[in-house]
Amino acid sequence: MKIAFIGLGNMGGPMALNLHKAGHAVSAFDLSAAACDALRAQGVAIAASASAAVSGAEVVVSMLPASAHVESLYLGEAGLLAQIAPGTLVIDSSTIAAATSRKVAEAGAARGIAVIDAPVSGGTGGAIAGTLTFMVGGNEADLARARPVLEKMGANIFHAGGPGAGQTAKICNNMLLGILMIGTSEAIALGVANGLDPKVLSEIMRRSSGGNWALEKYNPLPGVMETAPASKGYAGGFGTDLMLKDLGLAQENAMAVKASTPLGGLARSLYAAHSLAGHGALDFSSVIRMVQKAG
Repeated sequence: MKIAFIGLGNMGGPMALNLHKAGHAVSAFDLSAAACDALRAQGVAIAASASAAVSGAEVVVSMLPASAHVESLYLGEAGLLAQIAPGTLVIDSSTIAAATSRKVAEAGAARGIAVIDAPVSGGTGGAIAGTLTFMVGGNEADLARARPVLEKMGANIFHAGGPGAGQTAKICNNMLLGILMIGTSEAIALGVANGLDPKVLSEIMRRSSGGNWALEKYNPLPGVMETAPASKGYAGGFGTDLMLKDLGLAQENAMAVKASTPLGGLARSLYAAHSLAGHGALDFSSVIRMVQKAG
């Protein structure tokens, strides 16, 4: 299958590579020359532009930072929806506002192009291993077409509902993740301040009622878990500013539907303060630095 992949960051790069390894003819593009070079070195064909990447593609996959980038890529006279052929399937795995996903899906439908929103969970480790969870918004027939592609990048595929539903599920998940990471960081920092071994404490909590994904896969304290970003200088994971963006989306949505999310709002404020302190580019688990005892 000929697949265009737009957006080769920490998540998109490994996803595109997995499609290439699965035997698909991938034509990839990113504005970052370094990102393109990294994929080219592993045998992935790099296009000169997004327009060139989608030429003749049966499926277009995108993984971009925010709503503005997705709208700019797909909509308007110069957008990709005006360039790709009717019948093409578009899978947008960016985490953006549900309203934006619906807007792009409607524009695609008007041109005979199927568009589904399929944001992911599982982090960079899941992207590399091909074990991501996809939360899909769109109709069932379009999801059925997308499954052979999604299955090469993920282990779990959920149909959340119509257009935009995947985005809603994603912001609910990431709001919970942001809250859990702060709570996990506070608990570990408290234990360490009392002289406990962080590895022992983390294992106790992991196997007890406080167990959660952060303790299982993503411990926020350096040296506790070799594979976690915390043990790699908080590099290469899910950035604080990206978590802040997702928590902002959750709060905007909560206001729109008059839902009460006090912990989500507090979490957003804490990540905002962490970003303002100069840690926006670090993995979001670096939020533990806010609550660690000095010395």
